[in-house]
Amino acid sequence: MEFLYKTFYGNTILEWALAAGGILLSLLLAKTVYWLIGRFVKTITDRTENKFDDILVDMMEEPAVFAMILTGIWYSLHLLHLNDLAQTVLAKSYYVLIIFTVSWFVTRLFDAVVETYLTPYVQKSEGKLDDQLLPIVRKGFKLSVWAIAIIVALDNAGYDVKAVLASLGIGGLALALAAKDTVANLFGSFTIFVDKPFVIGDRVKVKGYDGFVREVGIRSTRLQTLDGRMVTIPNQFVANESIVNVSSEPSRKITMDIGLTYDTTPERMEKAMTILREIAESHPDTEETIVTAFTEFKDSALNIRFIYYIKKGASVFGTQNAVNMAILKRFNDEGLEFAFPTQTIYTKEG
Repeated sequence: MEFLYKTFYGNTILEWALAAGGILLSLLLAKTVYWLIGRFVKTITDRTENKFDDILVDMMEEPAVFAMILTGIWYSLHLLHLNDLAQTVLAKSYYVLIIFTVSWFVTRLFDAVVETYLTPYVQKSEGKLDDQLLPIVRKGFKLSVWAIAIIVALDNAGYDVKAVLASLGIGGLALALAAKDTVANLFGSFTIFVDKPFVIGDRVKVKGYDGFVREVGIRSTRLQTLDGRMVTIPNQFVANESIVNVSSEPSRKITMDIGLTYDTTPERMEKAMTILREIAESHPDTEETIVTAFTEFKDSALNIRFIYYIKKGASVFGTQNAVNMAILKRFNDEGLEFAFPTQTIYTKEG
């Protein structure tokens, strides 16, 4: 028993053991609470019709468990006799950790509110401006909370916040030079938001990529290409590039060159152009504007230029397939022969 009362660094072995045991107990208790939340509390919330409690529990369990661990360590360390410097460092460190834990709790609570109420509302709304604005507001709120948390933490840790801000002002030029790309991306996102060259869900062509806009953030814009891959493009490039908004087209223009053989008579050429107009006019997904013209005498074909327009929202490939199949069938029925590259060679006996 005398061994337990031997002193090391101002505390007996018993006091060190009690402090270590308290820390270990707080860790085990936090682990148990985390397990109980996952096993029982989430089971109860899953049975309720309201989804907010499910998301709230999922978002809050980690900050709550971390707060329990901090509390257990705090009381355990207070069992020790620490000098003034150690107590000061410990107190300031705990102030900082508590502030960060509260900030963590607030940001995750905000995420729960957004996931439960704002995101479904935005998805149901007809306009797409809110779809574009919500991610920016979400990230802006989090940045604001953490910025305030850092300032408050520095103040509670004993630093002169005014002096820190003043020093940041002196080094602002160097910071601006180092963060010029970040600032350019920020202004790029503002330009995109004001000019509105596209909205969430539009198909665009920019920087050589063709895809659908999935997210417009503070720093970058994310596109999902036609092959399903995600591409992240910094907003400074998006704002300075020529953007083709495919989704804004009123209709899709389809241009075809159909070649018939050289033995086709003028009457048969007229018949071919009449058939093309009839096919385009009869399809429900094509517009009234149709162009057919005998445009060129090619090397091995008499060329007909055929232009029609597919209505916005209609299946482009489906309409093209239906029109092409109808052309093939009608031309075969009428005996109109498609030309293919040929070459006639005349020989002369010497």
